[in-house]
Amino acid sequence: MTADTTLGRRPAWSFTRLFTNPTFHQYRQLAALVALVNFGLLVHGLSNDWWWDEGGPRLERLADMALVNLSLAALIRQQHVINLLFWLATRIPTSWPLSIRWTAAKVYHFGGLHMGGAVVGSLWLAAFTAGVIWLAAQDRAVVSNLTIAASLLLVGLLSAMIGTALGPIRARFHDLFERTHRFAGWAVLAALWVQSISFLLDRGAAVLEAPAFWALGLVTLSILLPWLRLKKVPIEVVKPSGHAVVVRFDYGDDAFPGSSNAISRSPLLEWHSFASIPAPGQRGYRLIISRAGDWTGKFIDDCPGHVWVKGITTSGVARIEVLFKRVVYVATGSGIGPVMPHLLAKQVPIHLIWATRSPRETYGDALVAEILEACPDAQIWNTDRQGKPDLAALAIAAVRGFEAEAVICISNKRLTWDVVGRVEREGIPAYGAIWDS
Repeated sequence: MTADTTLGRRPAWSFTRLFTNPTFHQYRQLAALVALVNFGLLVHGLSNDWWWDEGGPRLERLADMALVNLSLAALIRQQHVINLLFWLATRIPTSWPLSIRWTAAKVYHFGGLHMGGAVVGSLWLAAFTAGVIWLAAQDRAVVSNLTIAASLLLVGLLSAMIGTALGPIRARFHDLFERTHRFAGWAVLAALWVQSISFLLDRGAAVLEAPAFWALGLVTLSILLPWLRLKKVPIEVVKPSGHAVVVRFDYGDDAFPGSSNAISRSPLLEWHSFASIPAPGQRGYRLIISRAGDWTGKFIDDCPGHVWVKGITTSGVARIEVLFKRVVYVATGSGIGPVMPHLLAKQVPIHLIWATRSPRETYGDALVAEILEACPDAQIWNTDRQGKPDLAALAIAAVRGFEAEAVICISNKRLTWDVVGRVEREGIPAYGAIWDS
């Protein structure tokens, strides 16, 4: 096992160190790939008169490029598509070279395609809008005022969505980001329908025969599907402390290790995703919710009897554990929630490092006993008594002692990126959430 891990190591030279930095992780690489493909098409089209003829800009091609990229941005976030991507990635057997499995396990960076498609699609749409305005200024209007108005509205809405999604703004005004993304996103979909049908009619095209009509139909269905499964369900809440609660669901839907579910108390305003904790042979699943903001604090202080759920159980980062023969999990606080289903399922040999304050007092004796029964050699680090550990150093030591092939870290953003970056610079595959949604 140690030899296999060594063979998968990446040389510790400066170029590799650059690309194991979270700033350049696969999420941004995928976004850059979308941009490069589109830039290549732009350059190729400039030399082949794709975008311009004697009559001015070729609006239909600009519109098609915008719609293709915006469709990619929407569809790649669809729950069934996400589950399909994880299913395909985890079909790779552990007998394959570690370097291939290392790369395949980065499947959860698919959000880079969402970001790339949204930004590039917005730029194509802006080019289309500029084209119709230029033609109108030249008294060569070839589209209706409705098409122009819908295009301007789309540019404004997409600019607002991209602006609030920028890292500093999103972090500081997360509720604004979420609501802008939801309500402006729905408005974008409606405006796209108006603009696309209006533009097709401007050109005298048959609406039902146009690819744009069917592409928009598919995008609309993908957005609508989770809301068709919206329901209010009863919950049971166990409150071991004022810092965390364990919530049990049993409404007919099953979860699986490495999955998550979104819940809400106000379905039109905000949704929060938590890792599902199914247990073998038991119905339903649990969630661990710890105090980490206004919403979670209110949930713990005033536990509801019902919450809203929508969509289906969706794959998350830890789903990729099956690509490796042995795994080290690093968790802090309520990050133990996403790890527990893997401990219970025993699909892969696991070594656990869990750093948290007063684990029994915070999460309850029953939960800690359940963890130790599933993983007797777990390293449970009580930060109240032992201080904060160097989790990256502990993970690297555990990989060598346990002969593991990979590390999966479930923690806050700063610690996750520290652990993932330092572990990968040691030539060991490492994974953790990237806060892209």
